[in-house]
Amino acid sequence: MIKITLPDGSLREYDQPLSVHEVAASIGPGLANAAVAGRVEGALVDCEFMIKANARVSIVTPREPDGLEILRRSCSLMLAMAVKQLHSHAQMRTGSVLGDGFFCEFAVERPLTSTDLPLIEARMQSLAATNHSIRRRETPSPSMHPEHLSVYRLGDSEYLTTGPHVPTTKVLQAFALDHISGTLQQRIYGTCWSSHQELQQWRLPPHVMVVSIDERQATYAQSVTETLRRTGVRAAADLRHEKVGYKIRQHSQTVPYLVVIGEKEQAGGFVSVRSRTGEDFGRMKVEAACEWLKQPGNEHM
Repeated sequence: MIKITLPDGSLREYDQPLSVHEVAASIGPGLANAAVAGRVEGALVDCEFMIKANARVSIVTPREPDGLEILRRSCSLMLAMAVKQLHSHAQMRTGSVLGDGFFCEFAVERPLTSTDLPLIEARMQSLAATNHSIRRRETPSPSMHPEHLSVYRLGDSEYLTTGPHVPTTKVLQAFALDHISGTLQQRIYGTCWSSHQELQQWRLPPHVMVVSIDERQATYAQSVTETLRRTGVRAAADLRHEKVGYKIRQHSQTVPYLVVIGEKEQAGGFVSVRSRTGEDFGRMKVEAACEWLKQPGNEHM
């Protein structure tokens, strides 16, 4: 008999080993449909993970940060699959979650352009609708892979990637591609959310754009963005691997305020605030910047 303890403290007993998805299904069909992963004794695992002993188990859905990150991670695999189907010469180099979305990097013989993005996104929509499974493959020598990386199969391709991933592509519905950079080594960037309503909210023009100087500040820049949002400031982050001057010039055309983050800001827990007209308001602590941006006059610039 296997005893499963749920987050509310309730106990369920099962007479044989079962998967995380089967635990979710035993609780209710709605939870089973929403499940993207599980936590078994605190560790994130795929829905197909088999529970063979007594354990504390919770079901992860896209409504929580870990679940949303899993959606975005799996979206990067679906992007890789779509690009490969449309452009056989493209070779995926890496893919990852980044801020509000994800990216994939490809080595290409012929550079793709922004005009290719709608076609790639349409192919991703088709792949989601086809409902492909994403499965972790057990390998004979897992120690050969870098730490935290596993082999996952999607369609007819395998990827060495961080897990867990969603069980099927049907849960990947609210996503969009928004940028491509580079020439022979190219990155395609996109965003992914748990619902179309959240995607539409993300598309609203931001009042503040958080700009990282390089990728070393990406995590801190995203945390600043989320802090701004929690205080009621409509904020977005540009964490792309682009020159900071290019990002500032681009956003200065439409966004009232820019919050720039480099090494010094990250080390001191600060942000540098400027207006789109170039006025520099100096460095501020994150909490002070939130309050300043909400002051009358600043919030409607």
